[in-house]
Amino acid sequence: MIIRKLRASFGKLEGESLRFHDGLNVIYAPNESGKSTWCAFIRAMLYGIDSSERAREGYLPDKQRYAPWSGAPMEGSMDLRAEGSDITLQRRTTVRSAPMRDFSAVYTGTNTPVEGMTGQNCGELLTGVSKEVFRRSAFIAQGGVAVSGSPELEKRIQQIVSSGDEQTSYSEAENRLRTWQHRRRYHRKGLLPVLEGEMDEAQRLLSDIGTSADSVREMEGQLQQLQLRCNDLEQSVAEARKRQRNDALQKLRDGRADVQRRNDDHDAALAELSRRREALQRSEFGDRSREELEAEVSGDMDSLEEIREDTGHRFALFPAVAFSILAILLAALYGLWTKLPYILGAGFMCVGAIIFFLRYSRIRQAAQRAFAEQERILRKYKVSIPEDVPEVYTDFCALEDAVLEGAAEEKRSRDRYDHAVEELHRLEDAAVNELDFAGGDTEAARLSRMLHTARQEASALAAKISGLNGRLSAMGDPMVVASSLRDKQTQYQMIQSEYDAITLAQELLREADQEIQSRFSPALSGLAAKYMNEMTGGRYEDVLVGQDFSARTRVQGDTVARDAEFLSAGTADLMYLAVRLAVCELALPDGEPCPLILDDALVNLDETREAQAMNLLKRIALKRQVILFTCRKPAGFEKE
Repeated sequence: MIIRKLRASFGKLEGESLRFHDGLNVIYAPNESGKSTWCAFIRAMLYGIDSSERAREGYLPDKQRYAPWSGAPMEGSMDLRAEGSDITLQRRTTVRSAPMRDFSAVYTGTNTPVEGMTGQNCGELLTGVSKEVFRRSAFIAQGGVAVSGSPELEKRIQQIVSSGDEQTSYSEAENRLRTWQHRRRYHRKGLLPVLEGEMDEAQRLLSDIGTSADSVREMEGQLQQLQLRCNDLEQSVAEARKRQRNDALQKLRDGRADVQRRNDDHDAALAELSRRREALQRSEFGDRSREELEAEVSGDMDSLEEIREDTGHRFALFPAVAFSILAILLAALYGLWTKLPYILGAGFMCVGAIIFFLRYSRIRQAAQRAFAEQERILRKYKVSIPEDVPEVYTDFCALEDAVLEGAAEEKRSRDRYDHAVEELHRLEDAAVNELDFAGGDTEAARLSRMLHTARQEASALAAKISGLNGRLSAMGDPMVVASSLRDKQTQYQMIQSEYDAITLAQELLREADQEIQSRFSPALSGLAAKYMNEMTGGRYEDVLVGQDFSARTRVQGDTVARDAEFLSAGTADLMYLAVRLAVCELALPDGEPCPLILDDALVNLDETREAQAMNLLKRIALKRQVILFTCRKPAGFEKE
């Protein structure tokens, strides 16, 4: 892989660009000009920004350290050549909390994406190694070579040769293993004894709540049956209420219809009574009482009878005529025979005739008066003969009886109407009672009470279950406790396995330490010695790399190798650089080599050693692109 061009909005770099070529690239500039920022930008373009990192004392994560000073989004691009193809990488920031998360990789000059390349695997695909391997091999950051006494020297060597995040040496690793072991079990303390006590307590809890849990399940079954019964009762109550409501409404409709019918009957009876009263009023004696009329009719009939008797003396004239004729005859005889008896007889007959004529006159006057009275009575009853007067009375009585019968019928119809109204009121009250589904003896009320009782039983049972669940919850849910017990057992087995593994690791670590002390990677030591010899002009011929990547070097002709604390800063840097270059050569995969990035790695060297190191870098650059950032111009190089 060869990096061609960088364009960055990253830290203090605001839209700046930087070009590279094959072989050795030396970029020298004064301090605070952005050299380390460019190095960090190359790493960020290959492997991205870890947005999960958090600031801590003495450390600032890249997402904060390299946030653009202008406030613009962090972004950039890299043009490179890999496996015969020109590729352009771009990273942008669309979400401020995830800088440079938006990634694209296309073939340069096209919109064709590079198949299979993502923001997560980009660096590993191009360099062949993970981010941590890249940082411990081909990427040498500023200050990556540090010199101090042991064991701090071990930590610094680990930072250069192993992992930038590694903070322990072999001795500290062995101490850490012992600490881990003690944390898991140390006499009666540690994670394992605590877990044993917790497992015993969990087992006891499971035993204690087992019976209660069974009771809860049994009551839950009963509650389910009660709820099913409540559902059935609710359906029955609804159906009964519907029937009861329909029956009550039908009764009300029938009652109202009966009231209307009785009202119509009463109206008809009133109309008939009115008609009969009008007929009675139209009669001659419509406003008379029967007793009064009966007395009057009886008197009038008596009067008529008397009139009939009076008019029976119509022969009262005959004696007067007879006497008159006799008087005339006697007077004639007296004229013939002039005899006193004849005249006396004639006079007597005249007197008799006068008397009878006077009587006749009185009788006639009485008869006229009687006829006049009879006419008056007959006119009063509007009849022509006295015999019809009783029929008038009879007709009047019939009309009056009809009125009385009509009044009686009207009263009976009114009573029936009033009874129907009362019955309707009773039906309405009964309907109200029937529609009161909580009380009464109706089917709906009875079912409602049964439903209410079932609900109360269900509520009481639910409350009891809730109480038991509360107590169970206070003791610990059996499933949770069982799950916790299983987790603790699993955790116990895992910690026990860890404890056994740690014990085994301690043994293996001691065995490895002994073996590495006797024989540690001849190839790595040999290649580092070769590089060291070349960069020191043959003065140092051996580099011995320990198990913890600590290094010692031996001056040509000396019998004892020297530790870093006995070397100058520049010589120690060269030794560490030789080890790093050897690791880069041996650890990175075969095939197309990835670039070697160095940030002020030669800062502590004098001109001679710097020139010798540069010659080595030139030779390495024949097969691997080398990018060296430095604060001063190396001898024989022009500023690029």
